[in-house]
Amino acid sequence: MKTLALLAALLVSNFLLQAQEKTEGVTITVTVPDITSSEGEVIFGLYDENTFMKAAPIKGKKSTIVDGGAKITFSNVPEGVFAIACFHDTNRNNRMDFEPNGMPKEDYGVSNNDMSYGSPLWDDAKFEVNSENLELEIRM
Repeated sequence: MKTLALLAALLVSNFLLQAQEKTEGVTITVTVPDITSSEGEVIFGLYDENTFMKAAPIKGKKSTIVDGGAKITFSNVPEGVFAIACFHDTNRNNRMDFEPNGMPKEDYGVSNNDMSYGSPLWDDAKFEVNSENLELEIRM
């Protein structure tokens, strides 16, 4: 009888832990393929509408470049609308470098891969996070 009670308690606690993990958010795995150089690293930022292209990201991550690609995972992302921007920090100075005329010196990309001229726009880069984990690919 003790064994049955212990098994039931373990099953209930396992169910509660899984339910708790789901309420904490989902994971977003981002892959950047075909990076032109293995120098430096790739810096990623997860943004909401209030921070996109205006402030520091809600979450930030760095990735080394392995076999011409980079990959990171943002954990515990709540439901909502977000965008991801990344750039190849070739000189590891933790910032995007620009030419005197304002053109970027380093490759960059945003979610949904809209690479029109000018700065990335929120409406083009945003995506919705629900209860499912996401896998995204960003091209630079």
